[in-house]
Amino acid sequence: MKIFLILVFGIFISACTSTSERSAPTPIANPKEYYGHLTSLQGDYFKIKSTYVGRDFHINVRLPLGYQASNAKTYPVVYVLDGDSLFPLLAPTHIFLNFDEKLPEAIIVGISYGSFDPAINKRDIDFNAPAADAKPGEDGAPRFLDFLKKELIPKIENQFRANTAKRVLVGQSRAGYFALWSALEDPDLFWARIASNPALAPGRARFFEAAASHSRTDLKVAIASGMRDTEQRQRNATEWGTAWSSRADAPWAVKLIKIEGGTHAATIGETYRRAMLWLFQDEIVPIKTP
Repeated sequence: MKIFLILVFGIFISACTSTSERSAPTPIANPKEYYGHLTSLQGDYFKIKSTYVGRDFHINVRLPLGYQASNAKTYPVVYVLDGDSLFPLLAPTHIFLNFDEKLPEAIIVGISYGSFDPAINKRDIDFNAPAADAKPGEDGAPRFLDFLKKELIPKIENQFRANTAKRVLVGQSRAGYFALWSALEDPDLFWARIASNPALAPGRARFFEAAASHSRTDLKVAIASGMRDTEQRQRNATEWGTAWSSRADAPWAVKLIKIEGGTHAATIGETYRRAMLWLFQDEIVPIKTP
């Protein structure tokens, strides 16, 4: 009996090992083709090597429904940081907002690393700015900003029918830090920013110092806070939003959004909905009720 049980256990382990080997994921050779059957994500894909950052980024582009290259109509462009997770979430969300809330269609650009593995995903470097309390080497925000400004944005606006006056940058948590920091460093680069549950460290003092020179007068920043997030992150959003809402030198109009019951990450869809409806309120045709 003992020998029989050993044999059965051995067969079970062998089967599990074989199944594990068979189910191991294989790399996607052509992501554009792989996602082609998902209507809500259809558009384009390309990989870009940044000379400023020194690494590759995977760029997914969701084009508006009915988009045709031959038409003259242009669209706002929403640049989504942490695209590995947020692009496949917010691209369909935008479609639903267009259907239900009459939010104008937009081109959605997901900026991804291609993995959550820290050896590949360098958000801890790219989204952190130089500061006295920054960790050595984790201060790549200026280089990442150059990548956006001088490499990615020109490529997107050359390749697609983008409304160059309506760029929107979306960042969550550490990427929200970058969204706010970029608003201070280069206010005019994006028409609007959405910072969801942002960190304000390292270099917290910089977030309350004067912004760089700017020429636009229509800039906007929406900052959101989940009421179930940590007390520190809630203070970050409240203090930043309150301070800049009342400053005469603010380059932007500010909207502080508090999500009742909202968490740190899981309510990013609701943050996006409220922020985008505020940003585009002048372009939304009110829905007539019977």
